[in-house]
Amino acid sequence: RGEAAARRLISVNPGWKNRIQVVPMDVADSASVKAAAEQVRGTLNSGEALYGLVNNAGMGYPHSDLQETLEVNTYGIKRVVESFLPLLEPQGGRLVNITSAAGPNFVEGCSAEVQGLLVDPHITWEQLEAFLQKCLSANGDTAVFNNFGMGDGSSYGISKAAANAYTLILAREHPHLVINACTPGFIETELTRPIAKRYGKTPAEMGMKSPAEGTISTMHLLFGDVEQSGHYFGSDGLRSPMHCYRAPGTPAYAGS
Repeated sequence: RGEAAARRLISVNPGWKNRIQVVPMDVADSASVKAAAEQVRGTLNSGEALYGLVNNAGMGYPHSDLQETLEVNTYGIKRVVESFLPLLEPQGGRLVNITSAAGPNFVEGCSAEVQGLLVDPHITWEQLEAFLQKCLSANGDTAVFNNFGMGDGSSYGISKAAANAYTLILAREHPHLVINACTPGFIETELTRPIAKRYGKTPAEMGMKSPAEGTISTMHLLFGDVEQSGHYFGSDGLRSPMHCYRAPGTPAYAGS
């Protein structure tokens, strides 16, 4: 499928032939990620670096196993960053983590203590990892999640809230890079089609947008006039809060 996608792009613009490379990678497998990074490293000439990196791999519905979801949506980002960040432009290189509005929605339903942790610009990986291990200890029990102040315990929501928090950590640790997170919106993909099927509706009837429409925020963070780091952006390319939902088309979030 990757090769087919590459051929389709090259047919649109033959000049892209030497600019597109298919790199197989399983973000849940450390060895696979390291091998992919080495493959990319081998294509760079002396002094060359990557302009940007987008973490777009994700899973969720209809999966509900928290460990499996975290391995892709949260730990997967960490694996890729650790292997690929050395290849990124050291000054101004751009990193975009594709998360989801499910992250802020999850945080909004949490206790004030948990909310404070997940949006704290000084959060450490050790604190975030302790939070994730506590979530895993609940073993999917909604009552336990409620006792922990962790809202509904949505596996997808937890993984995306954690990915946003990890973005805060990365932005603080790498001040010379431009590092942000964003949601593509409710997009028709293999991830979301099962939702429509479950409700007996078409993706359009569920309000899903096309994949092309899902690139607005990513393209803005990659190529737009963006100087700030450690923020989360909505599907319309405007800054959004990490602790509650902001609807596309409403004013950009300007808070801390």
